[in-house]
Amino acid sequence: MSDEAETPAQDTRHAVTAPSDRDRWCQAMEARCAEVGYFEPVGDRHWAWFHDDGPALVVTFETLDSILAREGQLSFGHSVAAQRGWSHLCLISDGETWFRDDRVYRYFDRLVDEGFFEDFDNVLFYGTGSGAHAACAFAVCAPGAVVLAVQPRATLDPAVTGWDDRFARLRRLDFTSRYGFAPDMVEGAAAVWLIYDPALKADLIHAALFRGPHVHHLRARFAGNRLEDALTSMGVLPRLLTEACEGTLTPHIFARLWRRRLRNLPFLKELLARTEAAQSQRRLWVLCRALNTRVNLPRARRLYGRLHAHYATPAERADAGAWAED
Repeated sequence: MSDEAETPAQDTRHAVTAPSDRDRWCQAMEARCAEVGYFEPVGDRHWAWFHDDGPALVVTFETLDSILAREGQLSFGHSVAAQRGWSHLCLISDGETWFRDDRVYRYFDRLVDEGFFEDFDNVLFYGTGSGAHAACAFAVCAPGAVVLAVQPRATLDPAVTGWDDRFARLRRLDFTSRYGFAPDMVEGAAAVWLIYDPALKADLIHAALFRGPHVHHLRARFAGNRLEDALTSMGVLPRLLTEACEGTLTPHIFARLWRRRLRNLPFLKELLARTEAAQSQRRLWVLCRALNTRVNLPRARRLYGRLHAHYATPAERADAGAWAED
Protein backbone atom coordinates (compact mmCIF):
# COMPACT_ATOMS: atom_id res chain seq x y z
CA MET A 1 0.00 0.00 0.00
CA SER A 2 1.36 3.46 -0.89
CA ASP A 3 2.07 6.19 1.64
CA GLU A 4 -0.57 8.40 -0.04
CA ALA A 5 -3.28 5.82 0.56
CA GLU A 6 -2.35 5.61 4.26
CA THR A 7 -2.28 9.39 4.84
CA PRO A 8 -5.62 11.24 5.29
CA ALA A 9 -6.17 13.90 2.60
CA GLN A 10 -6.31 16.77 5.09
CA ASP A 11 -2.91 15.77 6.57
CA THR A 12 -1.03 15.22 3.30
CA ARG A 13 0.64 18.62 3.40
CA HIS A 14 2.07 17.78 6.84
CA ALA A 15 3.39 14.33 5.91
CA VAL A 16 7.12 13.97 6.39
CA THR A 17 9.19 11.28 4.73
CA ALA A 18 10.80 9.04 7.34
CA PRO A 19 14.59 9.34 7.37
CA SER A 20 16.39 6.45 5.72
CA ASP A 21 18.98 4.29 7.44
CA ARG A 22 21.61 6.28 5.58
CA ASP A 23 20.21 9.63 6.78
CA ARG A 24 20.01 8.45 10.39
CA TRP A 25 23.52 7.10 10.20
CA CYS A 26 24.85 10.38 8.74
CA GLN A 27 23.19 12.36 11.53
CA ALA A 28 24.69 10.04 14.15
CA MET A 29 28.16 10.37 12.59
CA GLU A 30 27.94 14.16 12.49
CA ALA A 31 27.03 14.19 16.17
CA ARG A 32 29.84 11.78 16.99
CA CYS A 33 32.42 13.93 15.22
CA ALA A 34 31.28 17.24 16.73
CA GLU A 35 34.32 17.34 19.03
CA VAL A 36 36.90 14.94 17.58
CA GLY A 37 37.72 14.93 13.88
CA TYR A 38 35.07 15.44 11.22
CA PHE A 39 32.50 13.74 9.06
CA GLU A 40 31.73 15.29 5.70
CA PRO A 41 30.20 14.36 2.35
CA VAL A 42 32.54 14.02 -0.61
CA GLY A 43 30.14 14.38 -3.49
CA ASP A 44 26.86 12.50 -3.70
CA ARG A 45 28.02 8.95 -3.00
CA HIS A 46 31.02 9.27 -0.72
CA TRP A 47 31.87 10.48 2.77
CA ALA A 48 35.08 11.09 4.67
CA TRP A 49 35.26 10.31 8.37
CA PHE A 50 38.35 11.36 10.30
CA HIS A 51 38.92 10.48 13.94
CA ASP A 52 41.97 12.31 15.34
CA ASP A 53 43.66 10.37 18.09
CA GLY A 54 47.28 9.19 17.95
CA PRO A 55 50.48 9.57 15.88
CA ALA A 56 49.70 6.61 13.60
CA LEU A 57 47.01 6.77 10.93
CA VAL A 58 44.94 3.94 9.46
CA VAL A 59 43.23 4.87 6.17
CA THR A 60 40.50 2.47 5.04
CA PHE A 61 38.10 2.33 2.11
CA GLU A 62 34.76 0.75 2.99
CA THR A 63 31.19 0.60 1.72
CA LEU A 64 28.25 2.03 3.61
CA ASP A 65 26.44 -1.33 3.50
CA SER A 66 29.35 -3.08 5.21
CA ILE A 67 29.44 -0.42 7.94
CA LEU A 68 25.70 -0.51 8.56
CA ALA A 69 25.94 -4.30 8.90
CA ARG A 70 28.56 -4.06 11.64
CA GLU A 71 27.69 -3.92 15.32
CA GLY A 72 27.79 -0.26 16.33
CA GLN A 73 27.69 0.79 12.66
CA LEU A 74 31.27 2.00 12.69
CA SER A 75 33.99 1.19 10.20
CA PHE A 76 36.27 -1.81 10.53
CA GLY A 77 39.28 0.50 10.46
CA HIS A 78 38.00 2.39 13.49
CA SER A 79 37.73 -0.83 15.51
CA VAL A 80 41.43 -1.47 14.89
CA ALA A 81 42.63 2.12 15.34
CA ALA A 82 40.64 2.75 18.53
CA GLN A 83 42.19 -0.26 20.27
CA ARG A 84 45.68 1.03 19.52
CA GLY A 85 45.04 4.70 20.19
CA TRP A 86 45.62 5.54 16.53
CA SER A 87 43.94 8.03 14.24
CA HIS A 88 41.61 6.82 11.54
CA LEU A 89 40.49 8.15 8.17
CA CYS A 90 37.73 6.23 6.42
CA LEU A 91 36.51 6.89 2.89
CA ILE A 92 33.00 5.48 2.60
CA SER A 93 31.15 4.72 -0.63
CA ASP A 94 27.43 4.28 -1.19
CA GLY A 95 27.61 1.14 -3.33
CA GLU A 96 30.46 -0.23 -5.41
CA THR A 97 31.76 3.05 -6.81
CA TRP A 98 35.38 1.94 -6.69
CA PHE A 99 35.92 5.51 -5.38
CA ARG A 100 36.23 6.66 -9.00
CA ASP A 101 34.90 10.17 -8.53
CA ASP A 102 36.56 13.50 -9.31
CA ARG A 103 35.38 14.87 -5.97
CA VAL A 104 37.22 12.06 -4.18
CA TYR A 105 40.34 12.96 -6.18
CA ARG A 106 39.99 16.59 -5.14
CA TYR A 107 39.53 15.59 -1.52
CA PHE A 108 42.88 13.79 -1.54
CA ASP A 109 44.44 16.72 -3.41
CA ARG A 110 43.34 18.91 -0.52
CA LEU A 111 44.88 16.57 2.04
CA VAL A 112 48.18 16.67 0.17
CA ASP A 113 48.10 20.48 -0.09
CA GLU A 114 47.45 20.74 3.65
CA GLY A 115 50.30 18.34 4.50
CA PHE A 116 47.78 16.12 6.28
CA PHE A 117 49.73 12.86 6.02
CA GLU A 118 52.96 14.52 7.17
CA ASP A 119 51.51 14.89 10.67
CA PHE A 120 51.68 11.14 11.31
CA ASP A 121 54.61 8.89 12.13
CA ASN A 122 53.10 5.83 10.45
CA VAL A 123 50.42 5.66 7.75
CA LEU A 124 48.65 2.49 6.62
CA PHE A 125 46.25 2.23 3.66
CA TYR A 126 43.88 -0.75 3.77
CA GLY A 127 41.06 -2.10 1.62
CA THR A 128 39.63 -5.23 0.07
CA GLY A 129 38.46 -5.75 -3.51
CA SER A 130 37.44 -2.37 -4.92
CA GLY A 131 38.61 -0.85 -1.63
CA ALA A 132 41.99 -2.50 -2.18
CA HIS A 133 42.24 -0.75 -5.55
CA ALA A 134 41.50 2.57 -3.84
CA ALA A 135 43.97 1.88 -1.01
CA CYS A 136 46.73 1.26 -3.54
CA ALA A 137 45.72 4.12 -5.82
CA PHE A 138 45.51 6.84 -3.17
CA ALA A 139 48.61 5.67 -1.30
CA VAL A 140 50.53 7.85 -3.75
CA CYS A 141 49.34 10.79 -1.65
CA ALA A 142 51.43 9.62 1.33
CA PRO A 143 54.92 8.59 0.17
CA GLY A 144 56.47 6.12 2.59
CA ALA A 145 53.12 4.72 3.70
CA VAL A 146 52.40 0.99 3.97
CA VAL A 147 49.61 -0.66 1.96
CA LEU A 148 47.71 -3.80 2.94
CA ALA A 149 45.42 -4.94 0.12
CA VAL A 150 43.15 -8.00 0.31
CA GLN A 151 42.25 -9.32 -3.15
CA PRO A 152 43.89 -6.34 -4.88
CA ARG A 153 42.59 -4.95 -8.16
CA ALA A 154 45.01 -3.19 -10.49
CA THR A 155 42.44 -1.52 -12.77
CA LEU A 156 39.27 -2.22 -14.72
CA ASP A 157 40.54 -0.56 -17.88
CA PRO A 158 39.50 -3.04 -20.61
CA ALA A 159 42.71 -2.34 -22.49
CA VAL A 160 44.68 -3.77 -19.55
CA THR A 161 42.35 -6.25 -17.86
CA GLY A 162 40.10 -7.42 -20.66
CA TRP A 163 40.53 -10.98 -19.34
CA ASP A 164 38.61 -10.12 -16.14
CA ASP A 165 34.90 -10.36 -16.98
CA ARG A 166 33.63 -10.19 -13.38
CA PHE A 167 32.89 -6.47 -13.39
CA ALA A 168 31.50 -5.83 -16.86
CA ARG A 169 28.90 -3.36 -15.60
CA LEU A 170 31.59 -1.24 -13.94
CA ARG A 171 33.88 -0.93 -16.94
CA ARG A 172 32.22 2.36 -17.78
CA LEU A 173 34.09 3.88 -14.83
CA ASP A 174 37.15 5.88 -15.82
CA PHE A 175 40.42 4.14 -14.94
CA THR A 176 42.57 6.02 -17.46
CA SER A 177 42.76 9.38 -15.69
CA ARG A 178 44.06 10.23 -12.22
CA TYR A 179 44.67 7.50 -9.63
CA GLY A 180 43.72 4.92 -12.25
CA PHE A 181 46.41 2.24 -12.48
CA ALA A 182 47.04 1.08 -8.92
CA PRO A 183 50.43 -0.64 -9.48
CA ASP A 184 51.95 2.67 -10.57
CA MET A 185 50.49 4.49 -7.57
CA VAL A 186 52.30 2.34 -4.97
CA GLU A 187 55.80 2.91 -6.29
CA GLY A 188 56.52 5.38 -3.47
CA ALA A 189 55.15 3.15 -0.70
CA ALA A 190 57.47 1.73 1.93
CA ALA A 191 55.85 -1.70 1.63
CA VAL A 192 52.90 -3.22 -0.19
CA TRP A 193 51.34 -6.40 1.20
CA LEU A 194 48.99 -8.23 -1.17
CA ILE A 195 46.82 -11.05 0.18
CA TYR A 196 44.96 -13.23 -2.32
CA ASP A 197 44.08 -16.79 -3.25
CA PRO A 198 46.28 -17.82 -6.19
CA ALA A 199 43.66 -20.41 -7.21
CA LEU A 200 41.47 -17.50 -8.38
CA LYS A 201 43.19 -16.84 -11.69
CA ALA A 202 41.82 -13.31 -12.13
CA ASP A 203 43.02 -12.31 -8.65
CA LEU A 204 46.39 -13.90 -9.33
CA ILE A 205 46.85 -11.89 -12.54
CA HIS A 206 45.77 -8.63 -10.86
CA ALA A 207 48.34 -9.24 -8.12
CA ALA A 208 51.05 -10.07 -10.67
CA LEU A 209 50.72 -6.55 -12.11
CA PHE A 210 52.15 -5.18 -8.85
CA ARG A 211 55.93 -5.42 -9.03
CA GLY A 212 58.97 -4.22 -7.16
CA PRO A 213 61.16 -5.24 -4.22
CA HIS A 214 58.75 -3.55 -1.81
CA VAL A 215 55.77 -5.61 -3.02
CA HIS A 216 55.11 -8.75 -0.96
CA HIS A 217 52.72 -11.47 -2.11
CA LEU A 218 50.94 -13.35 0.68
CA ARG A 219 49.12 -16.34 -0.80
CA ALA A 220 46.02 -17.47 1.07
CA ARG A 221 45.36 -20.77 -0.64
CA PHE A 222 41.83 -22.20 -0.69
CA ALA A 223 40.29 -18.98 0.67
CA GLY A 224 38.07 -18.44 -2.34
CA ASN A 225 36.36 -15.16 -3.14
CA ARG A 226 35.47 -14.23 0.46
CA LEU A 227 38.97 -13.79 1.75
CA GLU A 228 38.28 -10.83 4.03
CA ASP A 229 35.41 -12.75 5.66
CA ALA A 230 37.74 -15.70 6.24
CA LEU A 231 40.44 -13.54 7.81
CA THR A 232 37.81 -11.85 9.97
CA SER A 233 36.24 -15.11 11.19
CA MET A 234 39.71 -16.36 12.15
CA GLY A 235 40.31 -13.18 14.14
CA VAL A 236 43.58 -12.42 12.35
CA LEU A 237 42.72 -9.34 10.28
CA PRO A 238 43.19 -6.77 13.09
CA ARG A 239 46.57 -8.33 13.87
CA LEU A 240 47.59 -8.05 10.22
CA LEU A 241 46.66 -4.35 10.13
CA THR A 242 48.57 -3.74 13.36
CA GLU A 243 51.70 -5.52 12.19
CA ALA A 244 51.58 -3.74 8.81
CA CYS A 245 51.12 -0.29 10.34
CA GLU A 246 53.96 -0.84 12.81
CA GLY A 247 56.24 -2.12 10.05
CA THR A 248 56.68 -5.56 11.63
CA LEU A 249 54.62 -7.72 9.25
CA THR A 250 56.58 -10.54 7.61
CA PRO A 251 55.65 -13.52 5.42
CA HIS A 252 56.43 -15.77 8.40
CA ILE A 253 53.96 -13.93 10.63
CA PHE A 254 51.28 -14.18 7.95
CA ALA A 255 51.94 -17.90 7.44
CA ARG A 256 51.61 -18.51 11.17
CA LEU A 257 48.35 -16.59 11.35
CA TRP A 258 46.97 -18.24 8.21
CA ARG A 259 47.44 -21.66 9.81
CA ARG A 260 44.49 -20.84 12.04
CA ARG A 261 42.29 -21.76 9.09
CA LEU A 262 43.01 -25.42 9.84
CA ARG A 263 40.72 -25.25 12.88
CA ASN A 264 38.32 -22.57 11.70
CA LEU A 265 34.95 -24.25 11.09
CA PRO A 266 33.46 -21.62 8.73
CA PHE A 267 36.56 -21.83 6.54
CA LEU A 268 36.65 -25.62 6.59
CA LYS A 269 32.94 -25.93 5.79
CA GLU A 270 33.38 -23.60 2.83
CA LEU A 271 36.43 -25.54 1.69
CA LEU A 272 34.52 -28.82 1.94
CA ALA A 273 31.59 -27.40 -0.06
CA ARG A 274 33.85 -26.08 -2.82
CA THR A 275 35.74 -29.38 -3.01
CA GLU A 276 32.44 -31.26 -3.35
CA ALA A 277 31.35 -28.91 -6.13
CA ALA A 278 34.61 -29.56 -7.99
CA GLN A 279 33.54 -33.23 -8.32
CA SER A 280 37.01 -34.65 -7.75
CA GLN A 281 36.19 -37.66 -5.59
CA ARG A 282 39.75 -38.54 -4.69
CA ARG A 283 40.55 -34.95 -3.68
CA LEU A 284 37.37 -34.90 -1.61
CA TRP A 285 38.41 -38.12 0.12
CA VAL A 286 41.87 -36.75 0.92
CA LEU A 287 40.34 -33.57 2.37
CA CYS A 288 37.84 -35.48 4.51
CA ARG A 289 40.61 -37.72 5.80
CA ALA A 290 42.57 -34.65 6.89
CA LEU A 291 39.53 -32.94 8.43
CA ASN A 292 38.68 -35.99 10.50
CA THR A 293 42.00 -35.66 12.34
CA ARG A 294 41.46 -31.98 13.14
CA VAL A 295 37.84 -31.04 13.75
CA ASN A 296 34.44 -32.54 14.52
CA LEU A 297 32.69 -32.17 11.17
CA PRO A 298 29.97 -34.81 10.72
CA ARG A 299 29.61 -34.28 6.98
CA ALA A 300 33.31 -34.87 6.45
CA ARG A 301 33.04 -38.14 8.41
CA ARG A 302 30.06 -39.30 6.35
CA LEU A 303 31.75 -38.46 3.05
CA TYR A 304 34.91 -40.19 4.15
CA GLY A 305 32.94 -43.29 5.03
CA ARG A 306 31.25 -43.30 1.62
CA LEU A 307 34.48 -42.86 -0.35
CA HIS A 308 36.88 -45.06 1.63
CA ALA A 309 36.13 -48.24 -0.32
CA HIS A 310 37.42 -46.68 -3.53
CA TYR A 311 40.46 -44.75 -2.32
CA ALA A 312 41.64 -46.08 1.03
CA THR A 313 44.44 -48.53 1.64
CA PRO A 314 43.49 -51.87 3.20
CA ALA A 315 44.56 -50.62 6.64
CA GLU A 316 42.47 -47.48 6.23
CA ARG A 317 39.44 -49.48 5.15
CA ALA A 318 39.64 -51.42 8.39
CA ASP A 319 39.37 -48.21 10.41
CA ALA A 320 36.85 -46.45 8.19
CA GLY A 321 33.81 -47.59 10.11
CA ALA A 322 34.77 -45.44 13.07
CA TRP A 323 35.01 -42.34 10.89
CA ALA A 324 31.67 -43.00 9.20
CA GLU A 325 29.77 -42.88 12.47
CA ASP A 326 28.13 -39.66 13.58
